[in-house]
Amino acid sequence: MFENIPILSLLLIVPLIGTLATFALGKDPKVAKYMALFFSGITMVLSVLLLMNFSLSAPLGTEFQFEESYAWVNQLGITYHLGVDGISIPLVFLSALLVFLAVLFSWDVEERTREYMGLMLLLELGVMGVFMALDYFLFYIFWEVVLIPMYFLIAIWGGPNRAYASIKFFIYTHVASLVMLLGIFALYFTAAPLLPQPSFDMVEIASVSGDIGHALQLVIYGALLFGFIVKMPMVPFHTWLPDAHVQAPTAGSVLLAGLLLKMGSYGIIRVNVFTFPDVTMEAQVLLAVIGVVSIIYGAFACLAQTDLKKMVAYSSISHMGIVLLGIATMTDLGMAAAVFQMFAHGLITAVLFMTCGMFQHKAGTREIPLLGGLAVKMPIVAVVMMIGFMASLGLPGLVGFMAEFSVFTATYDWAGLWVMIPIITVAITAAYYIWAMQRTIFGELTTKIDTEHVHDAYWFETVSLAALIGLIALFGIYPRLIMDVIVPSIPRILTGVI
Repeated sequence: MFENIPILSLLLIVPLIGTLATFALGKDPKVAKYMALFFSGITMVLSVLLLMNFSLSAPLGTEFQFEESYAWVNQLGITYHLGVDGISIPLVFLSALLVFLAVLFSWDVEERTREYMGLMLLLELGVMGVFMALDYFLFYIFWEVVLIPMYFLIAIWGGPNRAYASIKFFIYTHVASLVMLLGIFALYFTAAPLLPQPSFDMVEIASVSGDIGHALQLVIYGALLFGFIVKMPMVPFHTWLPDAHVQAPTAGSVLLAGLLLKMGSYGIIRVNVFTFPDVTMEAQVLLAVIGVVSIIYGAFACLAQTDLKKMVAYSSISHMGIVLLGIATMTDLGMAAAVFQMFAHGLITAVLFMTCGMFQHKAGTREIPLLGGLAVKMPIVAVVMMIGFMASLGLPGLVGFMAEFSVFTATYDWAGLWVMIPIITVAITAAYYIWAMQRTIFGELTTKIDTEHVHDAYWFETVSLAALIGLIALFGIYPRLIMDVIVPSIPRILTGVI
């Protein structure tokens, strides 16, 4: 259907036009909202069409689909090279979906609406580019583009400590990006003599990366891994995340947890594993230890939180640790489960951060000790919060269960009973979520805050949450809808075979 249509370029062009149009013509807040909703809606429709037309019959997933490649800077081997496979296409769909729903959920934003909506579209452009770029130079440009809108979303529309949180976010992620850039340049210069001509192309470099000296492979691998692990983020490079989440506006938190964290884990799979599968095999234990430590630390940190949003932020560290653990197994099931967990986590955290934001806006606080019995005043929010928490703790029938179960199954196949260490955190996860629910929405209505004017979700909030809950249930009951897309691409990723 799309043989002669550059649909991947359209997925970049539409948000770009939307960004420019919103900034130029969105002086009226209502106009800015409708323009952002229109352009993000077009992008979402394109992503659905892309997913529906993705071929599951490509032999062993050995080819990228919908590829576009045009020479850009011939002298340096820089190309405009886009393509998607089973690893990236679920994340492309997730990006389009979350941005559209974040725009809709932010329908009541009245402060500098034009800039708020325009920055979300710009962020969509950057994230889409990261997930579709197959040229390192292009990949890095999109990677850096993402930092700009997220920095301003936190710095302008964030909470009381937004200046500190935004600067900390920018310093951590930008320094990590610079280290990653050094790794990319080292990879480019060492691969250049092995190719007919210098190239930044990911596929071409991966085809000769095995001929690079082993010691240099380790150095390059480490630089790239550092850049991606900080972005995920994993312990001990995680401290920027809770501050950024607590201070960010609700839509900013949704996109930060749902999309930006996935850039890190996607980078490990697309770059580290694909380019250096042998080095990744050597680093299995290191990756697994980092993942397990992050799982355990994040879970225990959640138990100590009194701020709902901060609790969900630490839970993201724990759940992204599960992604890294799946990658560390270097098995077909583990890698596919890691990608599925990325997708599942994006849907679930969007629900959790939306409900946290609604407690803040409607009850005036996110402090758990001050809340209680709010299911009476906010029944829709309470139900959605329960489903989101149940999905995040891995309730069967919801999307989180199959993702986590598959990761732990792959871990058992690889490491045996060592899998019991991360599995213990499942009980801890259930504990902090159930405890938070009990103190927040059940029991007697709180008298510690004024609840007279507390009300339930608006229509635009209900629609956004209903869409996410529907998908969480759909992919939980029928995970093959996504797993069948992911699995064929795994053999090429694990072997580095083009």
